[in-house]
Amino acid sequence: MRISAAAASLPLLLTFACSHGVVRPDGGIGLLPVGSVAPEVVGADVNAQEVRLSSFKGKAAVVFFYPRDASPGCTKEVCGFRGAWKRFQDAGIGVIGVSSDSAKSHLEWLRKEQLPFALAADVSGDVAKSYGVPSTLGFESRVSFLVGADGKVAKVWPAVDPAIHFEEVLAAAAQGH
Repeated sequence: MRISAAAASLPLLLTFACSHGVVRPDGGIGLLPVGSVAPEVVGADVNAQEVRLSSFKGKAAVVFFYPRDASPGCTKEVCGFRGAWKRFQDAGIGVIGVSSDSAKSHLEWLRKEQLPFALAADVSGDVAKSYGVPSTLGFESRVSFLVGADGKVAKVWPAVDPAIHFEEVLAAAAQGH
């Protein structure tokens, strides 16, 4: 039996993709780098009103990916952002969280935790792919992107400590990242 060249190269391609990150729709591999135009993210707030990343144009915003609504680490992370919400507002920094959970799950969690920012339901995984965020068994990795006022990625956190991440974002934004 003869194997085609394409079939023979499939294991090599899979090994490369798995060892070097997600293949993004823009053709890049791995996390979206600093200086890249941030892809659009559409979420909803506690009132089920649409919030778009592009609506923050002219000010900074953090797009943070997390594995699952209401899990202990994720709750710690969002409560950190919630607790520092006034500081984010005063600094002019928008916040959108992204996970593969449904819009219904997000709305329930937003209400339960009284979260003042938007969450985006990335059920298809397309938003995570556009940012190069890996996922395992449908759970997105905990990765964040600070998007500058110009709409470009200013800083990337490839691994996030949910207890202190809000402080890291505020510090980076204050330094102009």
